[in-house]
Amino acid sequence: MNKNNYIETEYNKPFIRQRADPYVYRHSDGSYYFTASVPEYDRIVLRRSNTLNGLRESDEVTIWKKHDKGIMSVHIWAPEIHYLDNKWFIYYAGGDIDDIWAIRPYVLVCEGQNPLNDPWKELGMVKATDAFSFNDFSLDMTVFENKGKRYCVWAEKVNIGKKISNLYIAEMKSPTELATAQVLLSSPDYEWERVGFWVNEGPAVIKHNGKIFLTYSASETGECYCMGMLSIGENEEILNPRAWKKECNPVLKTDVDKQIYGPGHNSFVKDETGNDVMIYHARQYDEIIGDPLYDHNRHVYRMKIKWNSRTEPVFNYGNNF
Repeated sequence: MNKNNYIETEYNKPFIRQRADPYVYRHSDGSYYFTASVPEYDRIVLRRSNTLNGLRESDEVTIWKKHDKGIMSVHIWAPEIHYLDNKWFIYYAGGDIDDIWAIRPYVLVCEGQNPLNDPWKELGMVKATDAFSFNDFSLDMTVFENKGKRYCVWAEKVNIGKKISNLYIAEMKSPTELATAQVLLSSPDYEWERVGFWVNEGPAVIKHNGKIFLTYSASETGECYCMGMLSIGENEEILNPRAWKKECNPVLKTDVDKQIYGPGHNSFVKDETGNDVMIYHARQYDEIIGDPLYDHNRHVYRMKIKWNSRTEPVFNYGNNF
C-alpha cells in the first residue's frame, strides 16, 4: 500500500497530522500540552488545550528553534514537556550539522509559568555522573517518579562494536542531572526488535494498580516498527534490571487490515474522566521511498487503554476514538 492509494479506515484517521514522537502531558490545572517532532526536525512546538480533543485544532507555538551551527543544529527530535520542582522543562535530542548523528539529550527550562508565552532557556546537555553515559547517539529521554525518587530512561547506542540501541535507566539528582551511573535496562533481544536495525527506543511510562509499565519502540522506523513492554512492581528495586519483566512479543504492531503501519513512540495521559489513553504515531501506508526517517507522514493517533484481569494494559486498535 503506497501513499497515493491508501484507504482511510475508521482506525487510521489521524488525530494530528504530520507530527511524530508525540508527547501529551496533563497539568495539575487540567490543561493538556502537546509536543512532537516536526517533519523538518528544526524546532520545538507546543500546543495547549482545556480538553484532550481540543489539541487537534489548538494553535501551535514554536517555543525554540535549532542552532545554525554546532550542537543542536540538526535532527531536533522527540521533545517531552514535564513540570518538575515547580518549573517547566523540555527534554529533547539534537545533532550537530557537522556530525548529524552526534545526537545527545538536551534540556530547556521555561523562565516563567506560561510555557507557550514565557521565554525558554537552554540548559545544555543532561549531566551524567559517570564517564560513559551520553558518549554516543543518545535520545528519547523520559522522566518518571516512584516512591519519592525520580528516574529517567533513554535510548543510547553502544559506542564500540555493532551500533545497538539499548534502553538505560538512572536515578536523577535534579531535573538536569543524573544521580547514579546508567543501568542497562533492555537490549533488542528478539527478532522483532532487530529488523533493519537493532533498536530499543522511545520509552514511555504508565502506572496502574501498584505496577509500572514501560513501553518502548523497536526496529527501524518503517512497517516493522512496533512496541514492546517492560513491567515492575512499584515496591521493587527500580534500578535492578532483573526485577523488570520483559514481554517476549510486541504489544502493538502493524495491522494491515486496519491499515495502520509502524506504530510506535508513544506517550500516556489520562482523559478528562480519568481513563488512560495512549498517544502514538503511525503511517497509513507501508511503501516508503528512501529512508523511512524522512517520510513525513507519520501521524498522531489515540487509543483507549483497557486493563485485563491481571491488571496489564491491553493495546487494541478497536479502542480508538
